[in-house]
Amino acid sequence: MTEAREPADADAALDALLLASRTLVAISAQSIAAVLDEVDPVQFRVLVVVASRGPCSLGGVAEAVGLHVSTASRTCDRLVAMGLLDRASSPADRRNLELTLTPDGAALVGRVLRARRAALEPVLGKLGPRQQRRLTTALRDFAEAAGEPSDRALWAMGWTTDRQPRHQED
Repeated sequence: MTEAREPADADAALDALLLASRTLVAISAQSIAAVLDEVDPVQFRVLVVVASRGPCSLGGVAEAVGLHVSTASRTCDRLVAMGLLDRASSPADRRNLELTLTPDGAALVGRVLRARRAALEPVLGKLGPRQQRRLTTALRDFAEAAGEPSDRALWAMGWTTDRQPRHQED
């Protein structure tokens, strides 16, 4: 059952949420900006998709990132040349190619994820244990009420859907 709120409470909650979201978006943007000397935002999104899904086809990457297959192919070619992505025949069907992260590709995505966590840890450290528990509950309730964004929406923003990027071991 939903609890009715006074308009002033709703406005205060919206203001607080917008304030917190600016901080979270800034942390996310800063974490990606730290690798922009290595990859562009589209290349990073491709790495995020492969990190989240594991081995996948070029068509799957193109669809997930929202690129035409030819654009995805050129982007993946550059990532392969940079040593961040591997492209090999699929073990299940040698006619199809499979894209996987290299250890360097997984490390790059991992650096971004670690930077986000590192930026948030001192903020949480300023809150006492009780405040952290209340925040955790409130954020989980908010996420549940909002519904989980689609994987594609998350990947488009540079968020993996796994905590740790995956790469194929040689």
